[in-house]
Amino acid sequence: MKFVNEASTLIKDNIRDYGMYIALFVIMLTFNILTDGLFMSSRNISNLFDSAGYIAVLAVGMTLVIVIRHIDLSVGYVAGFLGAIAAILLMHYGIPVYVVIPMILLFGIAIGSLNGFLIAQLGIPAFVASLAGMLIFRGALLQVTEGTGTIIIQNNTFNALGNGFIPSIAKVNDLHLLSLIVGLLGIAIYIYSEIKTRRDKQKYNFDVVSPSIFMLKLVFVSAIIGYVTWVLAGYNGFSWTMMIVLAVVMIYHFITTKTVLGRQIYAVGSNPEAAHLSGINVKKVTYIVMASMSMLAALSGILYTARLQSATTTAGMLFELDAIAAAYVGGVSSAGGVGKVTGAIIGAVVMASLTNGMNLLGVGISYQYMIRGGVLAGAVIFDVLTRKKGK
Repeated sequence: MKFVNEASTLIKDNIRDYGMYIALFVIMLTFNILTDGLFMSSRNISNLFDSAGYIAVLAVGMTLVIVIRHIDLSVGYVAGFLGAIAAILLMHYGIPVYVVIPMILLFGIAIGSLNGFLIAQLGIPAFVASLAGMLIFRGALLQVTEGTGTIIIQNNTFNALGNGFIPSIAKVNDLHLLSLIVGLLGIAIYIYSEIKTRRDKQKYNFDVVSPSIFMLKLVFVSAIIGYVTWVLAGYNGFSWTMMIVLAVVMIYHFITTKTVLGRQIYAVGSNPEAAHLSGINVKKVTYIVMASMSMLAALSGILYTARLQSATTTAGMLFELDAIAAAYVGGVSSAGGVGKVTGAIIGAVVMASLTNGMNLLGVGISYQYMIRGGVLAGAVIFDVLTRKKGK
């Protein structure tokens, strides 16, 4: 009984963090039942994660932007425009892919730095500055694709980023061996990280959950990672898109939780004036976050263009809204100062799962938009209510 009460208290006290995981579990279970197991098939789960990849990358950056109380509406067409530039550099100028990708990422950093200058240095509201950027890059995308409309990319290495899978060392009972190894490695890293964090908290006399609850958490999360790995290994294994998203999450999770910059980002989001008075360079943090956002938009554009194997005039349309929705569903607070990059990924998967499941059930596109809008509204309402309870 004590175990149950402690688990219940833990969930209630951390409902913002655990709520999204519970929602994702319910959504996946519901769609799997309604589709007679088709939703959780290896092929569909692989397609679901790949289709969520480019939005997940954007959601990570958008989470940090919202954490510091700003917004970036330009990222969708920045992604579309830079994806088209990548296609032009590859196909029209014959520049090698290993040169094109760093160039595109640097272009993204330059664009984000300009946004940072407008917001931090000139004091232009982020909404207005990024709205102007959205219109500019929408026009730029139309300009670079004018006359051709669609630029077909015939580069297998580049296209593999959006459609390829990591190589298989061998097959074990028709399972992708290298993917199994990656999954086991992921479980080991997760367990090590959780144990280390727990010991660090105990070292400084912070409160930690009981050993039984801690073990339950380790087993539950490890089981989920193991199950997803097993499902994907039954198809073609982990895709390059998934590996890139995982790398982005690990890097940004480390930055936001283990570095001085990460603490400064959340300090600025919680109270910019207090952060400034405590010696934090708020303008510098704004520059870094906005540059990071556009760099991730560039990466998103690369993934999307590689997935389509072409650059189109409509690339990037509504990407920014999907990223904002994923960030809010993932637990970022509209008041700033609260949000995790891991939550952004879960938010992206939740939104992709809704779309994928409704497509499998043949739900009309009009109803899909309304349901997704309702989920987003629910996430914001949930944020407001939990903040009121915390006061």
